[in-house]
Amino acid sequence: MALVQVDFFSQSLMRTVTFQAIIPTDKIIKGKVQTEKKTFKTLYLLHEVFGNYTDWVTGTRIQRWAQDNDLAVIMPSGENKFYIDNERTQEYYSKFIGEELVNFTRRMFPLSDKKEDTFIAGLSMGGYGAMVNGLKYYDTFGYIASLSAAFLIESYPNAVDGDNVSYLSKRSFLESIFGDLNQLQGSDKDYKALLLKIPQKQIPKIYIACGTEDFLIKENRDFRDYLIEHNVDVTYEEGKGTHEWDFWDRYIYRVIQWLPLKQQAGISSGHIDG
Repeated sequence: MALVQVDFFSQSLMRTVTFQAIIPTDKIIKGKVQTEKKTFKTLYLLHEVFGNYTDWVTGTRIQRWAQDNDLAVIMPSGENKFYIDNERTQEYYSKFIGEELVNFTRRMFPLSDKKEDTFIAGLSMGGYGAMVNGLKYYDTFGYIASLSAAFLIESYPNAVDGDNVSYLSKRSFLESIFGDLNQLQGSDKDYKALLLKIPQKQIPKIYIACGTEDFLIKENRDFRDYLIEHNVDVTYEEGKGTHEWDFWDRYIYRVIQWLPLKQQAGISSGHIDG
């Protein structure tokens, strides 16, 4: 297995960006190195606010599970920009995630180009970004998973500024990311509106999980109900936990189990029974 850090110039963001990739090459199984050429199923994995491309590797056991399941994992940085296009700042994070990063990594690594082999997931801000971009680019992504997702856009028009308002909830901050907050619903930043634009048979399979003590539990339950009302194939799970890494470590493993993968453990540091 290779853990790779890549810097490249993004045309969507007009600057050099960094991502980390887990590529399960040259796995040792039963004493033999598996070196046959193959293409890997791929998970594009998005971090939360205040994080970067290293978060998933340092916060969870995603490396081990990727190796065991022959899964390539691509982890970009989204800064605090919610993985959406911002015409005012000319930062097209949605295009970066849904088009440029997918095309670049497929050229660089042996990744499958099939929709059914291409997945997107994330937590909190990244859970919102995974849902929005998975639905917007439904021709690319066959599976979407959101953990503790920030399904909050319906509340944003009511945001205000003030000394007692947290940074992420300030109206000025939200407007810098989303633009006119009164125009959000029905736009390409609205997960509900995006869903309604997809032919029923082409909607990606969806997984949602949230901790029962998480401050976002109501919003996740509400979106689950919306999906069910529209006859969407959704797997929804809750478990004890707040908005923290212990929960996300457990439930990214649940995501790996939910995805159409075939487990085949190999030898690695701390894992020598392959």
